[in-house]
Amino acid sequence: MLAGAKGVKPRLKRVAGKESWFVRWNLMPFITFFVVWEAFSQLNEKVAWFNPLFLPPPSVIVSDAWDLAKTGIIVESLVSSSIRIALGFIIGCLIAVVFGILMSKFRTFERWMSPILNLVSPIPALALLPLFIIWFGIGEFPKVLLIAWTTFVPVLVYTVDGFKSVPSTLIRSALSLGASERQIFTRVMIPSAIPNFIVGARVSLGLSFSALIVSEMMGARSGLGYIIVDARNYFKISNMFVAIILIGLSYSLFSFLVKLVERRVLAWRKGGIRDAVEK
Repeated sequence: MLAGAKGVKPRLKRVAGKESWFVRWNLMPFITFFVVWEAFSQLNEKVAWFNPLFLPPPSVIVSDAWDLAKTGIIVESLVSSSIRIALGFIIGCLIAVVFGILMSKFRTFERWMSPILNLVSPIPALALLPLFIIWFGIGEFPKVLLIAWTTFVPVLVYTVDGFKSVPSTLIRSALSLGASERQIFTRVMIPSAIPNFIVGARVSLGLSFSALIVSEMMGARSGLGYIIVDARNYFKISNMFVAIILIGLSYSLFSFLVKLVERRVLAWRKGGIRDAVEK
């Protein structure tokens, strides 16, 4: 009896580990969503509330995705889109940080830039893409430039706000300790503005993916947006869903990478009041 009881604890630990892994990745909403989708689509094929071609079940989408994967277009499109979004996002963030530093240090530069930002920030990527194509032609440069521009504006706004939100008590404390202006900027203001920069990066990531898909739907030979256009031309709705799901998965991956950077850079910041209450 005792021997049997001893073997129970490791088993319980393994089950608990599986549950914690399942909860950690929060898979239940995704599973529920696709199960309901499959059931609804299968029911619609029998009842015919609307044309079943308009909403294929996930099982059909997976089958068509496998057929596309065998042609190599999925891998090619994922690589092309990932390179474009990575280059545009990184370039946009770097330029935004440089402009944010200049605007925080030089008031004249900020007075000149603020009205310009208010003028151009609401312009959507779709309105700029035709101009970029006319100016720079159909190639990789206008696509990366559009993504960089879409990233630049939100990150710059959040970065400048982060510099302005540095508590004056921190600056006065650093001055009382004999810190120079350069030390105050590098050791007080920049670390204090990093959380705002990360928030701006996370906000702009979704906008960057929108710019990516828009740019690939107009004058591209590869990419996830190209798959959507090609599927539209041949009325392959299931292929559209394949591309849409891949876009969501790609965004989730890049968002996860941004969160990893956030955890590394802001290791001192935990869950805030939530963690304090739970403890």
